[in-house]
Amino acid sequence: MEKVALKSEFWNGKKVLLTGHTGFKGSWLSLWLKKLGVELIGYSKDIPSTPSLFELAKISEDMTSISGDIKDIDNLKKIMIEHKPEIIIHMAAQSLVRKSYENPIDTFETNILGTANLLQVVKENEDTRVFVNVTSDKCYANTSNEISGFSEDFPMGGYDPYSSSKGCAELVTSAYRNSFFNPNEFENHKLSLSSVRAGNVIGGGDWGKDRLIPDIITGISKKQSIEIRNPNSIRPWQFVLDALNGYLVLAEKMWKNGKDFSEAWNFGPKENDCKTVQWILDNMSSKWSNLFSWEKNLRSNNPHESKILKLNCTKAHKRLGWNTKLTVDETIQWTIDWYSEYFNDSDMKTVSENQIEKFLSR
Repeated sequence: MEKVALKSEFWNGKKVLLTGHTGFKGSWLSLWLKKLGVELIGYSKDIPSTPSLFELAKISEDMTSISGDIKDIDNLKKIMIEHKPEIIIHMAAQSLVRKSYENPIDTFETNILGTANLLQVVKENEDTRVFVNVTSDKCYANTSNEISGFSEDFPMGGYDPYSSSKGCAELVTSAYRNSFFNPNEFENHKLSLSSVRAGNVIGGGDWGKDRLIPDIITGISKKQSIEIRNPNSIRPWQFVLDALNGYLVLAEKMWKNGKDFSEAWNFGPKENDCKTVQWILDNMSSKWSNLFSWEKNLRSNNPHESKILKLNCTKAHKRLGWNTKLTVDETIQWTIDWYSEYFNDSDMKTVSENQIEKFLSR
């Protein structure tokens, strides 16, 4: 299948609401959307880390950046009335597994009720034509450590509060699609509603707590050995721009033929790019002159995490023409390149924009 390229003429001038725009993925997507010429409205509760890509890359420039809670439905109504977004990409979430153990109620309220709030205000307004709900590869009922990879029709589930909340957010999305935005009645409501489930996304600018790459960066900064909970766990690693490219390709398809693309989609790496945590650590260390060391966390009170997690992305390959552009080896190198520039006090907006340009040229 020929390479699928985003069409800047499609995106230019579109009104796009991006929730969670201050986060790691949200900041990268904000840069990309502005490059495509969209009229971008961002909505987030706060800046989730210090340092942050949002601040380093000056994401708030040339866009409307709004501070607000996704649980505040009245505020969401005001934003919908004022800005009338044509496309919504919903990323706002409590996105950390370990934090969900510490505060499960906030995790459930943010990820489930927050999604329902946004869908409800979209239902009450008629300006939005495309709604992409970003959930997680952890939404699946991972009871058997599915070796072959989860396909989109696999049952929803979730052992921990975070994973469960994302499975529930998928069910909420499905309920709104079936009840109010049914593809069979598309000509009546004109809204295409999808959910997207990406693998373990890595890249420069991530300082999220209890995540592998940020832990490595912290170890390098503090010259400390990092503790790894599950070095033998297998994850579907992919570069951040690969996942975002999938979301944007899908949004274009939804706009042009909403009835046929209003469903759930997986975006993950090729089978041979699903590696153990230890493989990532060893590969990154060898590429980065052994700047960090690690040791296994031997504490017995670590929360449950699945041993194997893979995605079956056949549907996205065949129907969207989407594939990852970077191998996991290249993904690690690009990530190292970004953080190396950060440690050299480079202009991280320019560095990030250059990586987007480089990605688009592949």
